[in-house]
Amino acid sequence: MAGQSNHELSLFSAEELEFIAEDEIIDIVPNLKMDPLCLVSGDFGPFTPQIVTQVPLWLAIALRRRGKCSIVPPQWMSVEKLTQVLEEERDSQEMSEHLPFHYVEISRLLFDHARDNIPDAYMLISPVKVRSLIEDIRDVRFHKVETDLEGFNGFTIAVKVISSMFLAVQWFVKVWNVAPM
Repeated sequence: MAGQSNHELSLFSAEELEFIAEDEIIDIVPNLKMDPLCLVSGDFGPFTPQIVTQVPLWLAIALRRRGKCSIVPPQWMSVEKLTQVLEEERDSQEMSEHLPFHYVEISRLLFDHARDNIPDAYMLISPVKVRSLIEDIRDVRFHKVETDLEGFNGFTIAVKVISSMFLAVQWFVKVWNVAPM
């Protein structure tokens, strides 16, 4: 019925969050020459071989599937940067602000569609290490919020930095005992 909502149904699924994250802008290196694309979300291009261009993640994935580009992983996906963020997360009660809102979804999409574009100059295990670091950061953040919620008695709480995937977790609604807005 219109106007009524079931809070279990109003939570975003992982797939829906990935769909939303696909609008994030990412760098690609095209291997074709093409005029700019005029899309509803904006103009992207021109595409010139070996010249970095910014496009939405969904377009980068579509071009990559057709062999028209390689995807440049975001700087925050480097082993060094993720290690630094993980150390900050473990050492501080606050959440690090060095990762984008959709970091879980972006990394999952890149692992699914551009795994071989995640380079490491020294060894072939970089994608495994990057994925492990992202999972560790997510776990540390979940633990921080769970710990904070255990002692929570008030009506409001300010959360500065959190990811979209965290907001979709079913237990979050159960712990707070409220329906999402």
